[in-house]
Amino acid sequence: MGKTIEILGLGAGDLEQIPFGVYKKLMKANHVYLRTKEHPVIPELVKEGLGFTSFDSIYEKHDQFEEVYQEIVQNLLEKAKTEQVIYAVPGHPLVAEKTVLLLLEDGPKEDVDIIIGGGQSFIDAIFQSLKIDPIDGFQLLDGTLLKSSQLQLDQHIFISQVYDQFVASNTKLTLMERLPDDYEVVIVRAAGSRNEHIERVPLYELDRKVTLDNLTSVYVPPVEDEQIMLKNFSKLREIIAVLRGPNGCPWDKEQTHESLKKYLIEETFEVIEAIDSGDIDHVIEELGDVLLQVMLHAQIGEDDGYFAIEDVIEVLSEKMIRRHPHVFGDVQAEDSKEVLRNWQEIKKQEKGENESSLLEGISKSMPNIMRAYEIQKKAAKVGFDWQEITPALEKVKEELEEFENEIHKKNLIHAKREFGDILFAFVNVARFLDIHPEEALFETNQKFIRRFQFIEDSVKKSGKSIEEHSLEELDRFWDEAKSKGL
Repeated sequence: MGKTIEILGLGAGDLEQIPFGVYKKLMKANHVYLRTKEHPVIPELVKEGLGFTSFDSIYEKHDQFEEVYQEIVQNLLEKAKTEQVIYAVPGHPLVAEKTVLLLLEDGPKEDVDIIIGGGQSFIDAIFQSLKIDPIDGFQLLDGTLLKSSQLQLDQHIFISQVYDQFVASNTKLTLMERLPDDYEVVIVRAAGSRNEHIERVPLYELDRKVTLDNLTSVYVPPVEDEQIMLKNFSKLREIIAVLRGPNGCPWDKEQTHESLKKYLIEETFEVIEAIDSGDIDHVIEELGDVLLQVMLHAQIGEDDGYFAIEDVIEVLSEKMIRRHPHVFGDVQAEDSKEVLRNWQEIKKQEKGENESSLLEGISKSMPNIMRAYEIQKKAAKVGFDWQEITPALEKVKEELEEFENEIHKKNLIHAKREFGDILFAFVNVARFLDIHPEEALFETNQKFIRRFQFIEDSVKKSGKSIEEHSLEELDRFWDEAKSKGL
């Protein structure tokens, strides 16, 4: 007979929960290996003559569960070289048992047959104890690997492996990312057995109330509160679909990709303003407005049958993985400059052919000061740039002089061109000094607004209209605003 490991399930609690066939195999076995002896059925089996070796000591050796499981698997595969191994685990072997999955993966590599001998899952017992119909949809998640992104809050959620204080605390904190602190959850221990214990607690008390052992699971009932669901991306998508649907908003239904362009630009600049203000709540609100524009464009694409938000996400995800080989691959990048070089090279390869001009790809839709900045950046990458600041400053003076000459000649057509040259030269100076001209001009605009509003307030206090003040008086108010640091 070849090398084998037969895996048997000990059920969720009582001896009565073990299928008769599994019970017979346990009793006939000369020796049984247990993932853990901390299971209520073990003392009863021992009384009936079960001989066993448990792997509980391995849990004490490692900080990570993955390391524990790997060592247990290696032990079992080594034992299989000299004996027919019977390995018993809580519940059913194929429900929430990482060691079994590893054995199924690694066993064939060692020429060891892995046989699943059956058992009763704790899931059946939980459904029965909580009187839940699984047809409504449910999730079974591992408490040791729990992430908030996994949670489908409109379904029944069962979190297993909540067997120590660390896992219980992590489960609580992860759930709190998506649920109110006082949301009611259910602690279920030894479901379906004589020792069954079910306790409903507010979420914030989860790690204080939970009985810590490998028979403990946490049940999170489906969320019915509309306000809680507003944090879900799926809910946002549903809202946008309703707005664009037959009974939705007339304005939203009329929008097209073309009509929404101006709003995307406006909302983007409002995000920048919010960031500059340092008001986090304002940043959240304005980022939401940008996301709204993305969702509307995606919904229009879906309504027209061309693309959906999943396509947008897929293309973005693929691009991020592809352009970050130093994170998701084996490429090395020592600093951010090398990251940018790699990014540009990958971007060039993606196009599949050489660009006819280095300056291709710079959008004509962006504000022209920003566009000038990007044009100069690209040209500088191939060495078309000043080596130091002095010639760049001289170029500004030269362009200013040419502008003045055209003004004196009263040639406004040529003056317009020279004015553009001045702006372009000044942008070049800013780029050379690593100053973003758009940000610098934004700050100046905000400064002017603050000082002019101070003038308006001062005028109101004077009891006269602004037109009744002389320019000298208004200049004094301006200087006062300046002295106050506005």
